[in-house]
Amino acid sequence: QVQLVESGGGLVQAGGSLRLSCAASGRTVSTYAMGWFRQAPGKEREFVATISWSGSSTYYADSVKGRFTISRDNAKNTAYLQMNSLKPEDTAIYLCAADSSGRPRLSLDYNYWGQGTQVTVSS
Repeated sequence: QVQLVESGGGLVQAGGSLRLSCAASGRTVSTYAMGWFRQAPGKEREFVATISWSGSSTYYADSVKGRFTISRDNAKNTAYLQMNSLKPEDTAIYLCAADSSGRPRLSLDYNYWGQGTQVTVSS
């Protein structure tokens, strides 16, 4: 089993930055694709960013492109989401996901999911 635990969420003012971490345990995810998704109250879960197993390929939702950066440190079995220039509309629960295919995915078809961490951006 793979367990994913997100951390780094919190309350930040618009224009600020946060870095989310996704720590995997139980099994190495060095060959897994990693993804970040978010879900605001009453809204559907949406894709934010994904990264291939090697880190060589990344994809971003248009809404976060240029502001967010996904990365990974396979030695630490951890993925990250650096969020800059945060906007109130970024407020959501952010969830980390891992997929054993190693291919970056924009869909919800990942093998494993974390419980999420709350990000709140105030205006």
